[in-house]
Amino acid sequence: MTDLQRREEARQFFYRWNGKGREDEDARSYWIEILTNILGVERVTERVDFEKKVIGPDGNTKRIDVYIPETHVLIEQKSLGIALDKPQAGHDGMTPYEQAKMYDNGLPFSERARWVVTSNFAEIWIYDREQKKPEPVKLTLADLQSKYHMLDFLVTKETEKITDEMAVSLAAGELVGRIYDALRKQYRNPDDPAALVSLNKLCVRIVFCLYAEDALVFSDHSRTIFRDYLAQFSPAKARTALRYLFRVLNQKPEERDPYLSDDDPILASFPYVNGGLFEDDDIEIPPFTEEIMDLLLKHASDEFDWSEISPTIFGAVFESTLNPETRREGGMHYTSIENIHKVIDPLFLDELKAELEEIRGIAVEKTRDKKLREFQEKLTAVVCLDPAAGSGNFLTESYLSIRKLENTVIGLLQHGQMGMADRTVTPIKVSIAQFYGIEINDFAVTVAKTALWIAEIQMMRETAAILSIDPTYLPLKTNANIVEGNALRIDWETVVPKDRLRYITGNPPFVGYAYQSKEQKSDLAIVCPECGKNIDYVAGWYYKSAMLMANTLIHAALVSTNSITQGEQVDSIWKNLFEKYGVHIDFAYRTFRWDSEASIKAHVHCVIVGFSTTGTKTPVLYIGDTKQNVTNINPYLIDSPVVFIERRTTPIDDVPSFVRGCQPTDDGNLILTEEEKKDLLEKEPNAEKFIRPFMMGKDFIQRKPRYCIWLVGAKPSEIHKCPSIIERVEKVRAFRLKSSKEATRAKAETASLFDEIREPKSDYVAIPKVSSENRRYVPIDYLAAEIIPGDKLFVMQNSGLFHFGVMTSNVHMAWMRAVCGRLKSDYSYSNTIVYNNFPWPDPTPAQKEKIEQTAQAILDARALYPDSSLADLYDPLTMPPELLKAHQANDRAVMQAYGMPIRETDEAACVAWLMRLYQEKTAALNQK
Repeated sequence: MTDLQRREEARQFFYRWNGKGREDEDARSYWIEILTNILGVERVTERVDFEKKVIGPDGNTKRIDVYIPETHVLIEQKSLGIALDKPQAGHDGMTPYEQAKMYDNGLPFSERARWVVTSNFAEIWIYDREQKKPEPVKLTLADLQSKYHMLDFLVTKETEKITDEMAVSLAAGELVGRIYDALRKQYRNPDDPAALVSLNKLCVRIVFCLYAEDALVFSDHSRTIFRDYLAQFSPAKARTALRYLFRVLNQKPEERDPYLSDDDPILASFPYVNGGLFEDDDIEIPPFTEEIMDLLLKHASDEFDWSEISPTIFGAVFESTLNPETRREGGMHYTSIENIHKVIDPLFLDELKAELEEIRGIAVEKTRDKKLREFQEKLTAVVCLDPAAGSGNFLTESYLSIRKLENTVIGLLQHGQMGMADRTVTPIKVSIAQFYGIEINDFAVTVAKTALWIAEIQMMRETAAILSIDPTYLPLKTNANIVEGNALRIDWETVVPKDRLRYITGNPPFVGYAYQSKEQKSDLAIVCPECGKNIDYVAGWYYKSAMLMANTLIHAALVSTNSITQGEQVDSIWKNLFEKYGVHIDFAYRTFRWDSEASIKAHVHCVIVGFSTTGTKTPVLYIGDTKQNVTNINPYLIDSPVVFIERRTTPIDDVPSFVRGCQPTDDGNLILTEEEKKDLLEKEPNAEKFIRPFMMGKDFIQRKPRYCIWLVGAKPSEIHKCPSIIERVEKVRAFRLKSSKEATRAKAETASLFDEIREPKSDYVAIPKVSSENRRYVPIDYLAAEIIPGDKLFVMQNSGLFHFGVMTSNVHMAWMRAVCGRLKSDYSYSNTIVYNNFPWPDPTPAQKEKIEQTAQAILDARALYPDSSLADLYDPLTMPPELLKAHQANDRAVMQAYGMPIRETDEAACVAWLMRLYQEKTAALNQK
């Protein structure tokens, strides 16, 4: 079969099977059609086993849906709509892949599968069992129209591996890095900024040429045109040859030397590219070496196929590879396609997909075609701005997604016919000109433009496959929509008029307020001066978006560090967005881990917030893998009325104060380990009266003993009898004098004492400032008065079992999780934000007594394990059942005191209840 025939068969297969598929009735027909029509297999039923019997681990007979003996392929087929990555009811909670592995274990060793395929008719996931940890290569039914060759392994024994776009793109990035390093060594001054600019441009051009030859952009019959041209020259002449090539690629045919084809026929056969990619003729190209020529001709051209890279991934990998800043950070960084879709799908793509599916269901062809054409026009109105564009991955993936919808429309309007009635008129209406960006890094701007061009070329190829015509890729359209500049300083309307713009999307810089440069702090002061200083840099993008979308239909969705929806930043950032700019949150993803795909992974805990000034009928909240339609999303990303929890110095209820422990500010000189205490007392036994047990948060949770030198009320004459203590005090004094803070320098005069002293006068309840997010309950405990609490503990004196019970309950924990700040993903407790704003219940005497009993039961359960630390007791994997049971009883008692008519596990509803109670209590306080 020719490629053209296979492509047409794959296209027809898509239209026959789209939206169909039942495991029992259709699996046989589905795979017979793939093997016969697309892969050209004869006598399929003789060569393939359907419903092959195996013996399962329970001794019963099982059946493999499809098994191909020649290539050792095992296929597990599921019905349309069955998730391929989720456990299945009725199959012992196994995923389809796990079920397939179980069947494979029942085969004789000689028949074991090399390839495992799972499918639900709409998707085909391919697992290579040669890999240590097989990860699926995923194909959709629509993908088959252009990627049918990826199924060749079903019938070709020689298939060594199947690579997906991600793997190809990462491998391409590694190649680019090698080329970059080899070229950089050849510059006379490789650290000169002008040389680096030239080097970056040179690498962009080389990569485009490598891609263009493999994708048949330069020539419709040669995948080696760039290689063949460069191979004519020795390393000494290669740099000049490249300069000639770049000049020709920037010339229209009528502008070229009329004798060029006589001098160099290969050079003359290159087409005009346009787009500005080759317009700068003054870049510095260094001398080439045999190493560089070998890299380009052998490794980058002969041994690598650039046509299957993902422009979304590769653009970011490419930028990371060549950007000196990201190279220093230890590897390639890019936002995964899956995470990009968490932003763009609820922002606009889900609605468009649903509308297209509805149109497809229209029975009357004339009406359906009219709606399809209207839908295609609607796609041209999807105008997007990424004001922190980077290498353009959000824009590129948005463009690809919209064009895939358009290709579906184009295919449906063909009604199964091949070709076009009028080949002079393009059916493509969606353009990269609909996608705008702002980026501060000049090289990233260039990469973003190139990634969009590659995306455009790939989608043209898919359109051509649908129409069974030859694509025309060049010349490129000018892509001036990615603007270089500081997004917080320029007027976004100079990039795209707001009456044309529909969506703002992206992943602005993650810079906490403690790490911002002077310039970044100045940016924020200009954009949102009313926010104060202690806000994350990303807030600037929220404010600029809100300003632009006023009185428009613009919707935005931004990825942010989760800190902007926690703690005091909520009030600082969101109050003005809601009250001054009229922002509504349309959808949100609560905290999840946003992995940078880097060789050294950097895990950032993020949220996604979709917002507008028009609002939406049904806000949607995403929590993990669940999607919830809710009534309202407040700035804490809770289904609750809008509240802003401000810093308070006293509790809103009549309860004991919660204060921070003592702060040493001593450079460790007043704190002792067990060993240091022992050494000190061996030298100076008289010092024992000055040593007290000491705990910071980690000591408290892990129960590792530490001590402190406590000289409050000590007589100077007795202190001087301990030279070791005097030596430590002198070091404290020197340390404080070096401080940049005037208040700390002043404390050098009292270097024998802690910087901040809050000595407990009685036993007290303590809670750590920072605790792991993995714990259901933040450990809270009673400590003896002799223990000095450090500043990483909060302390409550004059408290009873009732207070302990409420504090350790799931109600208080739910409130804490919702409103506290975070240190990375760990809980960062605050007395001024969390405790002082916590609305306490008003229990009856009986309810209060019940809480006291359940609180004591928690302490009793802990006492059963005297050798276990709080870290041991509250580890989810090792929490004793007696302790868990005691906590659950306490939870119920506390919830009854609140009158909460909700399940004890419904944390979001619990927080919503507390926020309404908070509103009532603060309103009452304000009236006094």
